[in-house]
Amino acid sequence: MNALAKQGFVVLGGPLEGTADTLLIVRATTPDEVRSRLAADPWAGSNQLRVTRVAPWTLRLGSLGSASSA
Repeated sequence: MNALAKQGFVVLGGPLEGTADTLLIVRATTPDEVRSRLAADPWAGSNQLRVTRVAPWTLRLGSLGSASSA
């Protein structure tokens, strides 16, 4: 997961209060890219990461910066 963040793929992430779930904001062009990149992460192989939903998101306020500054 740290490598995906360093690469700029994972932009933001953290736990959802009151649940065992985590929200990840990623830079990707397709849902398949999200699934395949996360499936290759060691956290997925050790059952620490399970993708349950992939949905597009549009940032309306603020900025996440450029991919190179992530």
